[in-house]
Amino acid sequence: MIFGAGAIGGTIGGRLAEHGHDVVLVARGAHHDALRDRGLLLRTPSGPVQVQVPVTDDVATLGLGAGDVVVVGTKSQDSEAAFDAIATASSPDVAVVCAQNGVENERRALRRFAHVHGMAVMLPASHMEPGVVDAHGAPASGILDVGRFPTGVDDVDTIFSADLASSGFLSSADPQVMLRKYGKLLLNLANVLEAACGMRDGAVGDIYQRARAEALACYEAAGIDAPTDDDAERRKGMKMAPIDGVRRDGGSTWQSLARSAPTIETDYLNGEIVLLGRTHGVPTPVNEALQRLGRRLVSDHVAPGTFPLDEVQAVLDETCSAGPASPIRLSP
Repeated sequence: MIFGAGAIGGTIGGRLAEHGHDVVLVARGAHHDALRDRGLLLRTPSGPVQVQVPVTDDVATLGLGAGDVVVVGTKSQDSEAAFDAIATASSPDVAVVCAQNGVENERRALRRFAHVHGMAVMLPASHMEPGVVDAHGAPASGILDVGRFPTGVDDVDTIFSADLASSGFLSSADPQVMLRKYGKLLLNLANVLEAACGMRDGAVGDIYQRARAEALACYEAAGIDAPTDDDAERRKGMKMAPIDGVRRDGGSTWQSLARSAPTIETDYLNGEIVLLGRTHGVPTPVNEALQRLGRRLVSDHVAPGTFPLDEVQAVLDETCSAGPASPIRLSP
């Protein structure tokens, strides 16, 4: 079951269904109605694929239990509602896979489910209209590694990764998948900058590098040995490509602003670094500024790519001038 059939969930569910796997999508509103009436239109660099996939807007109708796998594809800020819905409607031994940015979702899921798995997602996709998902990855649609939380692998990971590998993805069962997710988090620190200014070079690139340096200092203080090479060798098998000559506008935060979503996931990206910094006594003023920037983008209803760079710098200057917060001292 794919809970949240947007850009990530729609691509995963669509590809699995296209290759003969037993899949059901959970979606809401106009997207649910379009999927029910017309199926999923998966647009890819090699051409469109119309996939007929069962869809529901009520997970309680599915009777999920042992042997079933739930892939959660919602944004991190929507996880609590998703986990509550799944827990209410499923037996506690259902396997839950968090195909989400950030590193907090698995901890939250483990409060409700005994079998929780992380998925490190490298998948350039967009969902901007009901019933349609644009999957820009080629030749593979994405890189999706899975493993148990907090560590290890089991049959769910080995079978699921094999199913993904047979459905157009690069995938492995990785006992240290959470370290991969911490590596992906480094890339996601730029999401709010891209959404605000629409670029990642020049001054924006410099701000991102400062945010990344803070994150690496936090990782060192916390003993997190995350990979920092961006899976460069594997990513040769998954490049971002145009669809009908049109390139992808932007990532997940960009798309949330474009859809006028009431929330974005910056608190679980840059905010995760702020949390680590406050816990371990590492200053993180740049990530704190970007967290504040994310809130402003939402509260001011800013269209993606239109926020002036000088105002980004003003938020940064204001935050940095406030000085570092006192570290949180945790008792043994």
